[in-house]
Amino acid sequence: MLELDIVRDLAKQALTIRTLTEGLDNSLWDRAQRLVRNVEYIWRLPELAKAGLSIDRFCLITATYFNDAGLARYLQTHSTAAKSTFTAKSASSNANNVDLMAFSAKVIGEKLSGAVEKAKIEKINRIITESSGRFTRMTEAMILSDARNLDDMGATGIFNEFRQYVIGGKGVSEAVQNWQKKIDYRYWQARLKKSFRFESVRRLAERRLFAADSFMNQLKVENTAVDLEELVT
Repeated sequence: MLELDIVRDLAKQALTIRTLTEGLDNSLWDRAQRLVRNVEYIWRLPELAKAGLSIDRFCLITATYFNDAGLARYLQTHSTAAKSTFTAKSASSNANNVDLMAFSAKVIGEKLSGAVEKAKIEKINRIITESSGRFTRMTEAMILSDARNLDDMGATGIFNEFRQYVIGGKGVSEAVQNWQKKIDYRYWQARLKKSFRFESVRRLAERRLFAADSFMNQLKVENTAVDLEELVT
């Protein structure tokens, strides 16, 4: 079996969460696969090629697979009540980022020891850690950061938001109101300005955000029956 195939299997084990009903929640594993797809395309962007950036693809892909390993461990080691209503976003907001990084390093060490050499494990941990910092110049960390931020935009971002609302017992009205607050406070504009290292990824995020905003506007219309009102006025 190829080294990355082993990494993939180990990451799947680490990211699959057992629920209160003894079922399996694979949302973090699903996200990991999506982030890997993002990363694999970002490193092929012309602007990276022109810059002549050196990329350790194995360590980058492995870091991407294990990006949420700390969060998964946090969820597995905390109360079952918390697990019943968890989302990646809500749990990560409760856990200190330093704690998540410590959990992540521990999981990576446990899972990859014996399968990946120590120097690579150290670099994988460094990529994950630096990807959360705004000023890193580590190429792999910048790529992972952009891949992760892009996942918050567009239809995927809406899906993740809706999942959090549903688990929290909230409805369409709360989703629409929260989206409008983000628009009013220019939250997305700030994210577009500050969260991306590569201009082509930023432009793509902008297009995804436009599509998401169109959907949310339609949701608002349907929720308030504005289109029905127009038929009788």
